[in-house]
Amino acid sequence: MSAAPFSSSVPLVIDTSAWARQRKPTVRQRWNATNEAGLLASCPAAALEIFQTARDESEFAGLQKALALLPQAPITVSVCRAALGAAGELRGSRRIPTIDYFIAAAAAECGFGVLHADRHFDLLATVLPFESARLPE
Repeated sequence: MSAAPFSSSVPLVIDTSAWARQRKPTVRQRWNATNEAGLLASCPAAALEIFQTARDESEFAGLQKALALLPQAPITVSVCRAALGAAGELRGSRRIPTIDYFIAAAAAECGFGVLHADRHFDLLATVLPFESARLPE
């Protein structure tokens, strides 16, 4: 029996929290199904975080190549405005990493979702129009 993708219709920008958990037994099959369905995506903000996981130049180059092959959610001026707007709507009362605002806003602008394991994205999805796809614990 094959696993269902994490999304049935929209590409999902991979957050670092998801990237770090892709090989966990509770995640692996659905991650692979999502990838096979062409529903994994990247954005420069997320890629910068993921690049930090590289242990050497060869691994960095491999990550760079793999992420470049995915659909992209670019960081644009309107994404920056949306991220700032989301921060305003949330009144700065939550400790959401700056990079997560950009990832969520970029995903929203492209009509993508975010694949993650962070509560931050569930909260961001209340003020930005994107699908929050949370990995199982």
